[in-house]
Amino acid sequence: MSRLTDLIAQAKAKDPQMGADLEREFKALSSRRSFGLNFERHRPETVELPNRQVRKGDKVRVLPPRGETKKGDQRLWQVKTIRQESGQWIAALVELSASEPENLDVPIEDLVVVAEFRDKIYPGLISTGKVERGGDKPFHSVINGENFHALKALTYTHRGKIDAIYIDPPYNTGAKDWKYNNDYVESEDLYRHSKWLAFLERRLIIAKTLLNPKNSVLIATIDEKENARLLLLLEQVFPEARIQSLSVLINPQGITSGTGEFSRVHEYTHCLTFGEAKLTPWTRSMIENEKEANDVSEDKTVRWADFARYGGNASRKNSPGAFYPIYVDIKEEVIHSVGRALDWDENPSDFVPPEGTRAVWPPKRPDGQDGRWRAIADTCSELNEQGFIKVGKYNKKSGRYSFKYLQSGTLDKIQSGEVKITGYDEKGSAIVEYIQGAKTATPKTIWTLPSHDASRYGSNLLRQLLPGRVFPFPKSLYNVEDILRFFVKENKEAKVLDFFSGSGTTVHAILRLNKQDGGNRSCIAITNNEVAAEEQTNLLKQGYRQGDDEWESLGICDYITKPRIEAAILGKTPSGENIKGDYKFTDEFPMADGFKENAEFFTLTYESPIAVNHNLAFGRIAPLLWLKAGSIGKRIDAIPSVGWEVVHAYGVLIDLDKASEFTTKIKSTLTCKLAYIVTNDDRRFQAVARTLPDGVEPVRLYESYLNNFQFANGE
Repeated sequence: MSRLTDLIAQAKAKDPQMGADLEREFKALSSRRSFGLNFERHRPETVELPNRQVRKGDKVRVLPPRGETKKGDQRLWQVKTIRQESGQWIAALVELSASEPENLDVPIEDLVVVAEFRDKIYPGLISTGKVERGGDKPFHSVINGENFHALKALTYTHRGKIDAIYIDPPYNTGAKDWKYNNDYVESEDLYRHSKWLAFLERRLIIAKTLLNPKNSVLIATIDEKENARLLLLLEQVFPEARIQSLSVLINPQGITSGTGEFSRVHEYTHCLTFGEAKLTPWTRSMIENEKEANDVSEDKTVRWADFARYGGNASRKNSPGAFYPIYVDIKEEVIHSVGRALDWDENPSDFVPPEGTRAVWPPKRPDGQDGRWRAIADTCSELNEQGFIKVGKYNKKSGRYSFKYLQSGTLDKIQSGEVKITGYDEKGSAIVEYIQGAKTATPKTIWTLPSHDASRYGSNLLRQLLPGRVFPFPKSLYNVEDILRFFVKENKEAKVLDFFSGSGTTVHAILRLNKQDGGNRSCIAITNNEVAAEEQTNLLKQGYRQGDDEWESLGICDYITKPRIEAAILGKTPSGENIKGDYKFTDEFPMADGFKENAEFFTLTYESPIAVNHNLAFGRIAPLLWLKAGSIGKRIDAIPSVGWEVVHAYGVLIDLDKASEFTTKIKSTLTCKLAYIVTNDDRRFQAVARTLPDGVEPVRLYESYLNNFQFANGE
């Protein structure tokens, strides 16, 4: 080990970058587990940024000639200088990571900027449209960009604030369902599994910093090809999580990849809960036939429990205060009165019941010991007065009456209105029932609801929203809705994240959940604008490249995700026609009604830290400031002309000489929670911060932004 350390030090002296790379790999090898999930981390991923302007110092690739369908030169070059010749901008390039680097002059239009995932990035956002029907509700956000970098951006806006993450990552089938290092991973790739694990691990590590450690959930779906590896990876990245795995019927027709195999009808859903997070029971057990799935909890029956205690903790000695007689009126068969609890030296046979009654004592245990009731005598009397305990039929054989009562959980539901008292029977016992949809069931780990059929309620539903557009294997809307409901039902302000957003099903599911209970949950969806493999070939043949409008218009985000969410909210297809059909199951209504919600669409940008620090990139940093403040209300998109501005959720102070006006306005804006103060002088920043009211967090720009990405970036 010491010899290797010396050699790495020598390499660093000759080539700092190579030395750093060797040291990183050495640390990874030396920390490798002796058991568990071991895999290669591979070289850093790269992402091409076709819409990013080429600058001096950038890493770039040279694009193949227009009309060429073959893979281009994958070498990385660095831009040394940019000059203009005969009206054309030319970049002078030097090859990177070569023992004898070449030099090359290439027109800028034939270059694409490349970011490696170990590089520091300083993200921004450009708004590409919005839809507003939700009044003052928070906005859902759709980010078009590489999800690794978009997650890095969220470390500034949502660190520790995400309540639920739902991801449906590439399943690594070898059928060109995902790219790695700008190339599709084929099924025969010997490193296919470790590439997939490395790809996913990098993103999960960042996602971990975004989750609220006190109460949050991460939900990941997968099929059998990578299920075992994913589960081990989740256990290693999140050792503190509690994990439960579900098997979900998603394709009743079945899929076979060859003869002599079982037909696959299901996939797996892994639920990781953190801190105090737990599922909230709902009306479904999740194992049901089609009739029951369409009949949403019409059974309103309330369960009355046995008042006698049974089991291992049912002895008189466990709770002597719960050993007493209940006197039953023989004629009316109602509780006449409740006796007091007996001391240890008192014998039940010494007690004479009131005239016309029978004394009923807790039933004996199998070992002959005295048993006990479920509550003490005073509580039993209170239950009787309110009609919450009732007498069963007299058993002549045993000479006893049985008793049923409403447990504390049911009594709480009476108070909350989930259970209502509709009257009292002839013996004074309350008649109770669940209000419609309020009865809950314990959900099982196998789900067989017909509503989770991905063909009927994923692909077909998407065609209703976006006629003529196709997206491979979208999730059933109701599948995603149901799993999220279990964890965000009680949190109507939940912040939800999906960084493999695809067609946008997660946002759509949150729209439905909000409509069902008036919630203000918001969702951040991240997807790239990748074009399908076959479509790419056609576009290349026509002379188009990534970054051209004709290319980008057919990408996942612009062609599917954004139009789907806009259509769902407006209730109209992209052509402006009312969407045909109705939503089904839990909440049935015409799809043309849409939702009273807001959404905005963004494209991720890559900023220069110098421009940021000199207040020259405010317009692209502005959406991040708004997201950090809760993505609600008006946004400050430009540097305020008067030196400051305060909106619904936050304020920005540029001119510190106007600090008094700024703080006065913030004090009168009760919804304001953040104050961004632009200054390089910490003394002046602290002076302004001290004048802010309690509950308003001061944030120093651009120090907080730059520091976040200086520490969060770099692999």
